[in-house]
Amino acid sequence: MAFAKVRGIDIHYEVIGDAGPWVTLITGGRRGHQEFLPLSRKLAAGGFRVLLHDRRNTGASGMLLDDREVEEAVWADDLRDLLAQQDAVPAFVGGSSSGARTAILFCLRHPEAVRGLLLLRVTGGAFAAGRLPENYYGQFIRAAEEGGMAAVCATEAYRERIAANPAVRDELLKMDAKRFVGILTKLRALFVAGAHLPVMGVTEDQLRSIGAPTIVIPGNDNTHSSQSGLAAHRMIAGSELHRLPVEDQDVPLIPFDEWAVHEDEIARTFTDFMRRVLAKE
Repeated sequence: MAFAKVRGIDIHYEVIGDAGPWVTLITGGRRGHQEFLPLSRKLAAGGFRVLLHDRRNTGASGMLLDDREVEEAVWADDLRDLLAQQDAVPAFVGGSSSGARTAILFCLRHPEAVRGLLLLRVTGGAFAAGRLPENYYGQFIRAAEEGGMAAVCATEAYRERIAANPAVRDELLKMDAKRFVGILTKLRALFVAGAHLPVMGVTEDQLRSIGAPTIVIPGNDNTHSSQSGLAAHRMIAGSELHRLPVEDQDVPLIPFDEWAVHEDEIARTFTDFMRRVLAKE
């Protein structure tokens, strides 16, 4: 495992590829970076170097809860530091779902560090706005209120985190349950404040201000509706749109691994886009 000290916390990362322009991909939800390993290997085969990492409070990275900003903003600033440490700026920055939101915020906060945006499965709409606050925060607030931090450790999501980084259990058990509830309650409120926007967490004015070359591949479930991807494409001036041969499905969520059959096409689409951007520099 490779770790870097990023803004006071240990961040687990991996680089795929030995040479070429830098790309970084950010996974969705609160999942570790391994989800993007197959796609990253395909991009590396096309001549790119891909940096993957576990965001703070995910995967094998350290845990440090912070309620001053939405998590995606904190993750964006962490990634800027990590890329600088690898001498990987500017880079193509992309992600899926919450990773796409993080990539957009990265571009807004650090435009000088972005060669282009690669957006997958953009999140938005009423269903996502109703589902995600509970998925990310509500269930853990209740666990802490009803059973303290031991109950939080026993949830499926935190069991996975502890398996990836056993030190997380000690950090959680040392934390006062009321403080944990307070932090997550504030994070939930910050998240909800931007949840009902057409592209979750990002205003129309912010999207229209993006100047980086951008490509959007919409999703096809109720959390990542195709309409959200189309909205991002419509609002980001000059962005490209690529539609996979998929139809919208009336299901809460299609796991990313079910998109494995489309990875060759995604890799080709991203590689071709990045090469066109590089040719214009």
